[in-house]
Amino acid sequence: MGLGLSEVSFLFESAGWTLLLTVIAFLSGGVIGGFVAILRLSRNRVVSGATTVYIQVLQSIPVLMILFLSYYGLALAGLELPPLIAASISLGLYVSAYLAEIWRGSIEAVPYQQWEASSSLALTPTQQYAHVILPQAIRISLPPTVGFLVQLVKNTSIVSVVGFVDLARAGQLLNNAFFQPFRIFGTVAAIYFLICFPLSRLSRYLERVFHAGRRR
Repeated sequence: MGLGLSEVSFLFESAGWTLLLTVIAFLSGGVIGGFVAILRLSRNRVVSGATTVYIQVLQSIPVLMILFLSYYGLALAGLELPPLIAASISLGLYVSAYLAEIWRGSIEAVPYQQWEASSSLALTPTQQYAHVILPQAIRISLPPTVGFLVQLVKNTSIVSVVGFVDLARAGQLLNNAFFQPFRIFGTVAAIYFLICFPLSRLSRYLERVFHAGRRR
């Protein structure tokens, strides 16, 4: 017996929530990560050191633990967050730490001669970043950023532990009701593939187009 239309519709509806959570986490984490990446390059040792600690701490803690702290920890302190908000905060912090490192590396990959040339034009640091450095850094960062986005989509599956009904959780609920693990989780895997495979191909395409990592 296969899955009915209502069950398949439920899985695709849950996939929509997975995509929504991915977008929220990526955008919020990207904003924070962008600031952290620039501050990480600061000549002020206190600022640079603080952002380094921020990145290393978040990268050293499993994102599941961050989720538990956001959902259960804050609840004990009297602040009960809806599952979507707790998941968005947790994944946003996780994203910010990794994108900060990706983007910092991309900025540092811009040839030093570009910094010297922009300095010779009497550009301010803000103008250097806006008109010279960041446009080149963005080209370098696009392939790894899209590649990380694929990992983010798959990592959203952990939010089911706090009751958020994403694609993975929807599969669990259907399996509990019908006990057809191969059909149900096979369909779940196929939906994840439909989401992630195009992004993976896009990452490889961008890497070829922009020649990321090639020295000229």
